[in-house]
Formats: sequence, C-alpha cells, structure tokens
Amino acid sequence: MKSSDKYDKQQEPSALSEVLDFLKDLAICFAVVFFITKVLVKPVQVKGESMYPTLQDKEIGVSNMIGYHMSGLKRFDIAIIYIRDKNEYIVKRVIGLPGETVSYQSGQLYINGEPFDEPFLDEEYISTYGDSFMEDVEPVTLAENEYYCLGDNRPHSSDSRYYGPFKKDEIECRGVFIIYPFSNFGAKTW
Repeated sequence: MKSSDKYDKQQEPSALSEVLDFLKDLAICFAVVFFITKVLVKPVQVKGESMYPTLQDKEIGVSNMIGYHMSGLKRFDIAIIYIRDKNEYIVKRVIGLPGETVSYQSGQLYINGEPFDEPFLDEEYISTYGDSFMEDVEPVTLAENEYYCLGDNRPHSSDSRYYGPFKKDEIECRGVFIIYPFSNFGAKTW
C-alpha cells in the first residue's frame, strides 16, 4: 500500500462523523435562534386589521425585546401583548401608562383629564367613519403595573376596551420592524 493511499483513506469522513457534524451544526443553529428570539427580538406576524393603516394584515417582522426590557414603554409605543387565555399575541398601541386615568369623549383622548392628540392616527381614514371611529370610554384609572392599549383601527380592534388594562408582564416587547412584504420594509412607529 502506498503512503498516498493510506493518506486518502484517513481523510474520508465516515457516515457517522458526517451525521455527528450535521447534528452539532443543527444544535448550534437552534441555540442561536433560541437566544435571538428569547432575548433580542421576537418574530411578529400581524393578524387582522386592528392596527390598520399603520400595520397591515399578514405583515411579518420582528419586535425589540431588549429595548423594552431596558427602557420600558412610552406613550404611543407599539406593543406586542400575550393573551394567556387565548394563547396568542396581539399588536396594539400604548395609550395610557401606569397610574394614569384614561378616557375618551367625542373621539378625544384625555389623560388625567387633559386632552391629548394622537398624531399616529390617519385623519383621512378616520374621516371615512365620521363620529363613529372611537366611542366614548368612561375614565379608567390604571394600577402601577397596567397599560391601556388600543388598536389604531378603533372600530375593528379588540383591545383594552374588551380585555381591560394589560398588565406589564403580559407585554413582551415593543415596536415592529417589518421585513415582509418588502414594499413595507422598515420600522413602524406611526
């Protein structure tokens, strides 16, 4: 046997080593994906029209988990909320912050009795509903760990008007960066 033949046989990987290499690579990929989706960003798919026109049905993106855990929520942030009873995620906008009193009268938002503008709402879209875009909401005082969240498409949204205020531990992350469809690519704030 020539030394080159011996060398060639030593270099040929066995089927077992190929399978083990593949399983190692697969485990590394799963670990990286798990870390990314549990610590950095959460994959998001928009379901329904409750955030229209800001977000549209079937858009796919990611939401910022680390930023949420480091600096919390601000008024008008988009939040990803986990509904335990339904085992599903919903996308809504933060309107009221802990300790505040939120109400709506004749379509106007009031925080602690003071009127607030909602610059993210699409005036042209609102005008198609006339006075029925946002019904009145009696004052709701939030606890120290509660947020009042609504969909941007008020006539077609199940939100704090339906579920009540959301607890801080129900909110998973904030903001949405749309990846697909490519025509809507980018961060969505308003």
